Amino acid sequence: MPSRSPKREADPPRPDTLLQRLLAGETIALAKSITAVENDTDQAAALLAGIQPHLGRALVLGFTGPPGVGKSTLVNALIVELRRRQRSVGVIAVDPSSPLTGGAILGDRIRMGVHTGDPGVFVRSLAARGHLGGLSPTAARVMDVMDAAGRDVVVVETVGTGQSEVEIAEIADVRVVVCAPGLGDDVQAIKAGILEIADILVVNKADLPLAARTVSQLQGMLSLRAAAHGTRTAEVPVLSITATSGLGIPALADAVEAHAGVARTGDERAARALRRVRRLLADATAQRVRRLLHEAGGDTVDDLCAQVQRGELGIDAAAARLLQILQSDDSN
Repeated sequence: MPSRSPKREADPPRPDTLLQRLLAGETIALAKSITAVENDTDQAAALLAGIQPHLGRALVLGFTGPPGVGKSTLVNALIVELRRRQRSVGVIAVDPSSPLTGGAILGDRIRMGVHTGDPGVFVRSLAARGHLGGLSPTAARVMDVMDAAGRDVVVVETVGTGQSEVEIAEIADVRVVVCAPGLGDDVQAIKAGILEIADILVVNKADLPLAARTVSQLQGMLSLRAAAHGTRTAEVPVLSITATSGLGIPALADAVEAHAGVARTGDERAARALRRVRRLLADATAQRVRRLLHEAGGDTVDDLCAQVQRGELGIDAAAARLLQILQSDDSN
């Protein structure tokens, strides 16, 4: 009588819902969850509610700066270093929108294609869809989905619009502002915007001329800011990096980890979490108002607009009246 092969142990039961699969860290579930959230499907609301008790574990790292400074190349190089340190990574790359489809123009993310076969790296491009704050309207929600999926670090790269890109301050634990050599007067132009939110300043393309001068300019600006606000300049390091060669990338990872230890403790972490929820609430409210406005009767809205044009009603008063109308329509 032929011998029988040993009985195979039964596999553990597979999670049967998208939420369970997401919390178990399944890559396919992560992709489907992000798609649901980005498209605001019926499944998205339940999914976002279900992940709330599981948030706050990931380090959220925000990269911002003017266009052309090499943010994508820098993020790609940092991913390599984070993987070397055994960190799983999720990347949210906010790109300009196609004027025809509304999708992300740079959605292929060619520079990050080297990580395609690495299950420890998940890259998702989001379209800015005309939003001027450097982020996609759904970026904060997608960040939470990646957090719930168990990613150790969530990197958010903004679209690169310049001084208006300060929204990253509301959702990131550590904010990295990237500059290029030879900024000159441009430093003065943007110092009141994105430089003010920096936890770490990076001068990328340090192999180019004027890099050392730009580092000195930034350090000088930090000294002025420290004197004006009574803070210590040393709290914001200025790093000289060449992302294409990897020069300075380990130092950047060290600086991120050092600042993360401060940013994610006690009152600071609680305050940032509250700001993040406030942003989500504001975005959800704005989306709901836009949807109700679209569904509201055209004559009513047109009449309000006509009153504003004639000077019979101020814009704030018209907005308050419109909210009343929308609330009345929604309750019926």
